Amino acid sequence: MRTSYLFTSESVSEGHPDKVSDQISDAIVDLMLAKDPEARVACETMTTTQRVILSGEIRCAPMYDATNPEWAENGGWAPGAKEEIERAVRHTVREIGYEQDGFHWQTLTFENHLHGQSAEIAQGVDASGNKDEGAGDQGIMFGFACDETPDLMPATLDYSHKILERLAADRKSSAAPFLEPDAKSQVTLRYEDGKPVACTAVVVSTQHAKGYHEGAKEAELKAYVKQVVSEILPEGWLNGETDWHINPTGAFEIGGPDGDAGLTGRKIIVDTYGGAAPHGGGAFSGKDPTKVDRSAAYITRYLAKNIVAAGLAKRCTIQLAYAIGVSKPLSLYVDTHGTSADGVTDEALEKAIANIGSLGGLTPRGIRMHLGLNKPIYRKSAAYGHFGRQADGEHFPWERTDLVDDLKAALA
Repeated sequence: MRTSYLFTSESVSEGHPDKVSDQISDAIVDLMLAKDPEARVACETMTTTQRVILSGEIRCAPMYDATNPEWAENGGWAPGAKEEIERAVRHTVREIGYEQDGFHWQTLTFENHLHGQSAEIAQGVDASGNKDEGAGDQGIMFGFACDETPDLMPATLDYSHKILERLAADRKSSAAPFLEPDAKSQVTLRYEDGKPVACTAVVVSTQHAKGYHEGAKEAELKAYVKQVVSEILPEGWLNGETDWHINPTGAFEIGGPDGDAGLTGRKIIVDTYGGAAPHGGGAFSGKDPTKVDRSAAYITRYLAKNIVAAGLAKRCTIQLAYAIGVSKPLSLYVDTHGTSADGVTDEALEKAIANIGSLGGLTPRGIRMHLGLNKPIYRKSAAYGHFGRQADGEHFPWERTDLVDDLKAALA
């Protein structure tokens, strides 16, 4: 394994058109789970100039029931349900900060094409008789953790996220009133002996108020961005050899869904590990936690993070695989990349995980019960990464490190 190299990860802001779509989709998941903790949701969002379109399928009796004769004239929707969904969409866009001619929370055109969940999909997932609840789809999911940052995340991605989080906070507090919602960042780090030691390149492209691409205003914006980056990256990582690219194309006044269409699920590498770990291919946003694309990716991150937090390895990748309608995972794979502690093998870690009863055998229901996923906690995860965040009350439970003692005991 190479120990000296350059590596790069990118992030995008909450105002990026794909992230606007992700946040809207997760706002719908939260709305449905608040009504019914057992709701099924698969919500896709498209955003473009002055338009938001929802599509997908749901099962949430308080909101939608095509068999209810009293709701038939309303297309199966409960009275006021469609209006409540629209309010959730507009509220999300408003909180992101879009009040522009090309995309405004108040005046955009909204279309709702959600419909009931396929009975054939539901029969595979629902528990019945002696059949346990099955996975919502087939697939492979990966989790990862490493000791490069206090968040146990790849440093390139962690700092790319934090740069954009700071820009958004300053925009909303008016500390940087010239910023607009759409932005992207990219950080390249030099690794020596497998550890990040210096930043060789920074790319930040941010939407801005009129005129901030030339003269004194451009200089103000670039100085501000450099100051933010210098405050976020570890001391000494920036130097005279760092290559800076701030709004390299010039003007960036037209952004967000007005500048480019957005779709749910197009930023899966930004959402996970910035390319530093494998990805199974499934997106997260818009999906309820019966979908193992989401819940199993969360539990594998949780397991990998606890292994690293316990000092059992410096770097850990975990894979799970599922078949639609089948409750138990088809496989569990652990790879510590040669970084495990003395006497700890990858095979022993696999057995330890399998023997921890509170994980419920890593079935979809067992995962949801252990992490408490049947709650409206998802919109907050839909920007700045699903991982490397601070576990906060009910939010980001997969970032807890409360399995450390159980793992150590299972290995004893």
